[in-house]
Amino acid sequence: MQINLKKDKIKTIILGDENYPEKLKYIYGNPQRLYVLGNEKLLNEKSIAIIGCREATRYGLENAYKFAYELAKRGICIISGFARGIDTYAHKGAVAVKGKTIAVLGCGLDIVYPSENIELYKQIIVNNGAIITEYPIGIKPEKHHFPTRNRIISGLSDGVLVVEAKKRSGTMITVEHALEQGKNVYAIPGNITSDNSYGTNELIKEGAIPVTNIEDFEI
Repeated sequence: MQINLKKDKIKTIILGDENYPEKLKYIYGNPQRLYVLGNEKLLNEKSIAIIGCREATRYGLENAYKFAYELAKRGICIISGFARGIDTYAHKGAVAVKGKTIAVLGCGLDIVYPSENIELYKQIIVNNGAIITEYPIGIKPEKHHFPTRNRIISGLSDGVLVVEAKKRSGTMITVEHALEQGKNVYAIPGNITSDNSYGTNELIKEGAIPVTNIEDFEI
């Protein structure tokens, strides 16, 4: 879904600018340009990225919402990718408590993808959140944009919480970026018979910090 945006409401931040996010300055492949709608100050806030499956289970959706809600309630900014499933519920959890959240898009700011998130898009802005992208106005959401934008999600965060993840997924690409960037990786344990929990359970076996309550975060 395409929406009309006044260009004067979009801030452009270029690598080298004084207000370029500190946490993105030193990551591999840092974006040369960011387009920001909303509160650009959030780009330097203490934050946790919450990520996971698009085809999430009820267990996953409830946990994404719950942990986003509780973290946002404590002043932590929630970062995610605005996709269906876990991302959407992470943003919703933050918005529900009028907390801070950043949505990182894989398209231009004038395109709401998925289109059913139009109200969420508006709520993020109304609640003093931010929607950002490295893609100019008019650029459509191409498949290859999403793995690429994941380095920004992890790069802006102080840690990444994986709620659900299949064996091979975009979620695991974000985890790879987070590890390369030296970020803490957290994972919610899941049902060992569920495909959606394969990734999280493997991450815990490999050293990710298991999360069962809000006190498990090292922030």
